[in-house]
Amino acid sequence: MLANKEVPTNFQPPDLLDRQIGLLPGVMFDSTPPGVKFGDVSSDVPANSTFRKGSTVNATFHTACPRNDLLTDGTFALVEKLEGGNWIPAYDDDDWSLRFKWSRPLRLSPRSFATLEWTIPEDAPSGVYRFRHFGASKPLIGSIKHFTGTSRAFAVR
Repeated sequence: MLANKEVPTNFQPPDLLDRQIGLLPGVMFDSTPPGVKFGDVSSDVPANSTFRKGSTVNATFHTACPRNDLLTDGTFALVEKLEGGNWIPAYDDDDWSLRFKWSRPLRLSPRSFATLEWTIPEDAPSGVYRFRHFGASKPLIGSIKHFTGTSRAFAVR
């Protein structure tokens, strides 16, 4: 600035992911009940439901430990809107209105759940929406596998 030169504005912070220290023990493995796949819905949005802006809607999925893959270039939770026959991302877990809650039924259980909870913003466009959950499971033997799950569609008025 002193020399009257343009200052570059595209500085990015350094990527220090490979230098981070992990104090938690690693994930041993993840599992689901017999006949259930990762990403399957455990508790779905009620069929043919309509919600008003300002209300809260949620769905729970069979999932795996989020520490298997932090999805730093992706998302664990998404609200998609139906537009012209295509599902378009509308809100993700970076938005204040959408919460991703991970839980285990028992402390040492290899089973876990992800609840996606959306408080519908007052400025959300009316239409048809659904939840989409992303995750990565770790088997006892083998490598981590990514999965996705989808809830029923619901209307917002």
